[in-house]
Amino acid sequence: MKKRLIFILFGVVAAMLTFVVYRQAPPALQQLDYRLKDARFLVRGPVKPDNQVVVVAIDHKSIKEIGRWPWSREVTARLVENLALYGAKVTALDIVFSEPQNQSSDTALAAAVARSGNVIMGYFFRDEEQAIDLVAQLQLEAAKVKLVKVADGVESIPLTEFRSADLNLAMLGKGARDFGFFNARPDGDGLYRRSILLLLYNGDIYPSLAIKALSHYLGGEVMVDVKTWGVEAIQAGSLRVPVREDGTMALNYYGPAGSFRMVSAADVLKKRLQPNQLQGAIAFVGATEIGIFDIRPTPFDPVQPGVELHATVAANALEGRFLRYDGTTQILELTCMLALPVLLGIALAFAPGTLVGLIAFAGTTLLYWALNYFAFSKGLRDMTLIYPLLGIGLTYLGSEAWRNLVVERKGRQLKKAFSNYVSPDLVKQIEKNPDKLVLGGEQRELSILFSDIRGFTTVSESLPPPELVKLLNEYLSPMTRIVLEERGTLDKFIGDAVMAIFNAPLDVPEHAVHACRTAVRMLDELKLLNAGFSARGMHTLDIGVGINTGPAVVGNMGADIRFDYTAIGDAVNLASRLEGLNKYYGSHILVSEDTCRLIPQGVFTFREVDRVRVKGKHLPIVMYELMVSNQELLPRFEQGLERYRAKDFEAARQIFEELAQRYQDGPSRLYSSRCSEYLETPPQADWDGVYTAKSK
Repeated sequence: MKKRLIFILFGVVAAMLTFVVYRQAPPALQQLDYRLKDARFLVRGPVKPDNQVVVVAIDHKSIKEIGRWPWSREVTARLVENLALYGAKVTALDIVFSEPQNQSSDTALAAAVARSGNVIMGYFFRDEEQAIDLVAQLQLEAAKVKLVKVADGVESIPLTEFRSADLNLAMLGKGARDFGFFNARPDGDGLYRRSILLLLYNGDIYPSLAIKALSHYLGGEVMVDVKTWGVEAIQAGSLRVPVREDGTMALNYYGPAGSFRMVSAADVLKKRLQPNQLQGAIAFVGATEIGIFDIRPTPFDPVQPGVELHATVAANALEGRFLRYDGTTQILELTCMLALPVLLGIALAFAPGTLVGLIAFAGTTLLYWALNYFAFSKGLRDMTLIYPLLGIGLTYLGSEAWRNLVVERKGRQLKKAFSNYVSPDLVKQIEKNPDKLVLGGEQRELSILFSDIRGFTTVSESLPPPELVKLLNEYLSPMTRIVLEERGTLDKFIGDAVMAIFNAPLDVPEHAVHACRTAVRMLDELKLLNAGFSARGMHTLDIGVGINTGPAVVGNMGADIRFDYTAIGDAVNLASRLEGLNKYYGSHILVSEDTCRLIPQGVFTFREVDRVRVKGKHLPIVMYELMVSNQELLPRFEQGLERYRAKDFEAARQIFEELAQRYQDGPSRLYSSRCSEYLETPPQADWDGVYTAKSK
């Protein structure tokens, strides 16, 4: 019984800890919670929105037929007039006309807006102070919320306040029916899950474009209901819209881009619609063409047009499809958060072993997923996912760790997993301290090494497959041993190429030194291998090595059925580019400036080879050769390089020709050729001495 009480105690402690974390709401967990909530939309799938909400799309078809955006305001005027002609009850423009175009165009649009009598014009607030036209300011003030129901004890309203605004030209706004802002704000991960319905400006409350469109569609003023904790709801005509205390509303998306009834602006302009096709509709006019860049990434679609967010607010309101987060929702999620870990603790207390415990954990997790999804899809409750699941997870982990000494088993498993491509001393550290290892992905400073056999295609074509495999194995085995002995991690073999990383998965002091020493040892080992190959009448090999140091993301990557521990990032790509440049310079080991900077003076000898703008990068890199022979040529080579960059190509060529003949030096031979070319065809006056690599 005492042992069983320990399991239940794990559940109680996990529930209490989860409640504390829930009250703190760490940003990282909030972001994860958002992602889990997003999955509910994908499981539910698209649904059909209210047919009276229409998006008039400035789409690809419209751009092709009418011309590049922005259009002449005579064209926009015709669009506004035709929407009224087709019966649109409200036309909401997700566009701001803050700058004059020309007198005739502006006059035409102003007249069209006034004649239509149903246009809600858009604008947006900004923090930067700027001059505002007095008449336009007065027009904006007419759009503020005039009815505010304030409860006793309210001292302030927790709405975002702005200092300035980008407004429409006063002559255009004169005939508008009303105005609404179209500011939007993403969550921390860049996705738009909520719509801002209310903002503060000059101490007054202003409603969004969607709320203004709804109020005129339903006929009535906008009223805001404010409680002591913040905004409770917005009354738009006869419709009550529940909102969060900060004046935002969770969007209950209908699907990806194009889920609403879409009408091409080109079809409206050219009158290709059926008569009264838009009769009684709310028409939101905005850009959907990706090239115009009014894009809002959402849980359904990374390129959802911003105009569809306004349409989503309107359709949610007309259909009552609000994702509610009220007192009832909070009570439900708190109940699950506190009760489910305790229930799982009771189940684990009576579970005879790990397998049954795992089934209990999976069952409890699936139970909450099902409850949460049902509350979302049927009850339209926006309940949290991460916090109850966190309590369930903590209960299971604590209980099973106590039962099965998970830490020790984890160490043994990690030792087995890493022993094939991590040095033995790192494996020992992993076994002793498995919690120091981050497998899910992290950014670290790495030294990355690429090596590749020169002319391997020619070698492979001249050998039968068994001999080719034997040759490769005899080459790769000692190279791998060198990587591991230098505390590196063998990332992968890419045919005849070797990729190794240093300073992951655990810290390796002086990882740049280890990477460079690996390259030197590889060349020394290759000399011994070639001697043996030659004695047996086999092909000899030559290799090039590239090394770079910089930040990269490391972790287990791949598919859910197969993945590898690897590194990705710009630093990795640069190391690969450096390895490939060895062929061009006739060198063996090329090292980036970032790696060279980390090497203590006197450990290795480097020479600056070139300043190169590699393919895929705009800024030049300084490239060094790690010299393993002919080090006595270094002072003379530096003199030649100085003459070359001073555009004294004749003097530089003489130096480089001398070095190329005496030492058979590849970089000197290359610079001699370049100097000859520049003597015949001098570089431009602004030449900076940087060479642009034209291939990888």
